[in-house]
Amino acid sequence: MSFINSLFYGKYGEGIRYLFIGGLNVIITWATYAILVVIGIGPSFSNAISWIIGVLVAFILNKVFVFNSKTREKKEVSREVASFTLGRVFTGAVNILGFALLYNMGVDEELFGIDGFFAKIIISAIEITLNYIISKYLVFIDCEEKSSD
Repeated sequence: MSFINSLFYGKYGEGIRYLFIGGLNVIITWATYAILVVIGIGPSFSNAISWIIGVLVAFILNKVFVFNSKTREKKEVSREVASFTLGRVFTGAVNILGFALLYNMGVDEELFGIDGFFAKIIISAIEITLNYIISKYLVFIDCEEKSSD
């Protein structure tokens, strides 16, 4: 148990938690994408739906487990929700446009029998990096200061 605590709450704990929660969220969004494509929904629409579900899951998991935001005041929570959502709209646009661009440029290979999955992986890596930067420096900015008091 000590190893797990030091891993998730040690010097690099925030980054480790972000990657773990991000990985979980990626699994959720990729599974959603795959299910939608398998049942006959087009790749671009499936990608957009999986993104929306990912944003909902990501806010809760990042607020609670990654950045340990303790804000409960309506005004501050509203600020977090608004800035998180705006950040995700930005990276969502990067995802949707980037996926379509990659897919239409020929990065449309099947992976695990799912059309366009390779493009989905590439754009997800870019999106995850941008999301961390936005969450850490624009959304949950007071959490580090409050947790070190």
